[in-house]
Amino acid sequence: MKLITIHLPERYIDKLEELVSQNYYPNRSEAIRMAVRDLLKNELGKLV
Repeated sequence: MKLITIHLPERYIDKLEELVSQNYYPNRSEAIRMAVRDLLKNELGKLV
């Protein structure tokens, strides 16, 4: 995997932390990976 840096509004980070604290995801990185995966699947119809 490659490391990337992104800027997010603080409210997005707060909501990501909420998902992690409720054990939906093990950490913020995994939640973001899943969101990107779903975006690519929805927009492209497949994973790249």
